[in-house]
Amino acid sequence: MKTSGKHYLADKDIQVILGTLLRVGVIASMTVVFVGAVIYLVVYHSDIVDYHKFDPLKTKYSSISAIFQGVSELDSKAIIQLGTLLLIFTPVTRVVFSIFSFLIERDYLYVLIGLFVLCIILISLSNKLVG
Repeated sequence: MKTSGKHYLADKDIQVILGTLLRVGVIASMTVVFVGAVIYLVVYHSDIVDYHKFDPLKTKYSSISAIFQGVSELDSKAIIQLGTLLLIFTPVTRVVFSIFSFLIERDYLYVLIGLFVLCIILISLSNKLVG
């Protein structure tokens, strides 16, 4: 017996989409970091690094705007930071997608829980990345 009506995403469909989302995010992040690392090795292959001193004032790419400006200049360190940001935002995207899937299922308790988790993540990231 077939029922005609709206087709909602099944749990299995949502799990497949979420798994694919995480996989693509990690592969994209890994690819961006790899490209940045290759550029870094080509440009800075002969530099000697002193690991005995740490200067926190040299953190050039500590904000999202600085990272994007560095990427526009093809700076290898900024490209590596962008790959790291992609890796950070992959699970954040998963939380957003989960919220929408709970909205489709009309499971409002989990929508509220997802929004609460998303707010906590965004607040903690905003203190570190926006500057």
